[in-house]
Amino acid sequence: MQIVVSLAFLALTIFVLVDIITSDESRIRNLPKIAWVIVVILLPLIGSILWFVAGRSYDQPVETLSFGDPRRREQPEPLAVDDDDVDAAVEKEIAFHENEARIRRLEAEIRARREAKGEA
Repeated sequence: MQIVVSLAFLALTIFVLVDIITSDESRIRNLPKIAWVIVVILLPLIGSILWFVAGRSYDQPVETLSFGDPRRREQPEPLAVDDDDVDAAVEKEIAFHENEARIRRLEAEIRARREAKGEA
């Protein structure tokens, strides 16, 4: 049991160190990056908790790139949807399907007439 707890603390410490090292400088609060690394190495459990509470900034979105390289990503402005555009698109879709149904009816009528001529 003691080995499992020790391995968990070691894994947490390694995870936090990797998180600190790969974090962008603009996302680190209260201390410089090297100071956070030293705190976590000297005080693994307390330093890890402090990193998540006081050192890491959660307000900026991060996009993970290749090999876990986090970079800041700017969020695009949401596009405004105009109700008139939506209505026009819906009307266009309805007209398309009505024309398709009309074409199928006319084709069926033509086939029926050809069959009637062939039988007579």
